[in-house]
Amino acid sequence: MASNPPRSTLPDAQPTPPRPNSLSELFWAFTALALQGFGGVVAITQRELVDKKKWLTPAQFVEDWAVAQILPGPNVVNLSLMIGDRYFGLRGGMVALAGMLSFPLVIALLLAALFAGVSDAPQVQGALRGMGAVAAGMIAATGLKLLTALKQNVLGTPVCYALATLTFIAIAWLRLPLIWVLLSLGGIGGLWAYRQLGLLEQTTGERP
Repeated sequence: MASNPPRSTLPDAQPTPPRPNSLSELFWAFTALALQGFGGVVAITQRELVDKKKWLTPAQFVEDWAVAQILPGPNVVNLSLMIGDRYFGLRGGMVALAGMLSFPLVIALLLAALFAGVSDAPQVQGALRGMGAVAAGMIAATGLKLLTALKQNVLGTPVCYALATLTFIAIAWLRLPLIWVLLSLGGIGGLWAYRQLGLLEQTTGERP
């Protein structure tokens, strides 16, 4: 009677997280993302990179978006450079940036030429106001959707919610300049995170 083969004592291999397989896939992914981002790029970015392609977890997206937010330049452009560089180095960053800007640049130039002759029409002004309201709603919905990712944040859920509320009040109600809000509340959040990471290291004996 044949004996059963010994069971391997090695731990099960962790599944490899999804990632772009080539530079061309990266280019077309960001091209598709950019062509959908009429007025609500953050919502489209979250849906494409987190929900569909799963290149980022919700927590990773929140962290990367926070870095992209405080860097100079458009947020989504910064994010494309970060993600492209993460997977393919400098070439990936340049390819992701090209995908983000190439086709939208051509479309924007064409639309600007067409829009110049009708920009003062009441119908066009009304349509732009309507699109602005939809874009604001998309951004707000994405922010609410990403709140669940804060449960894994080292700051702790109460501190995260408090900082988010203070940021909303400072920008939407008090209309403070964004740079001062980032330096003050962002600095407080950074210092608190540093403290929490130090306490975690002391407790577990491991660096997070």
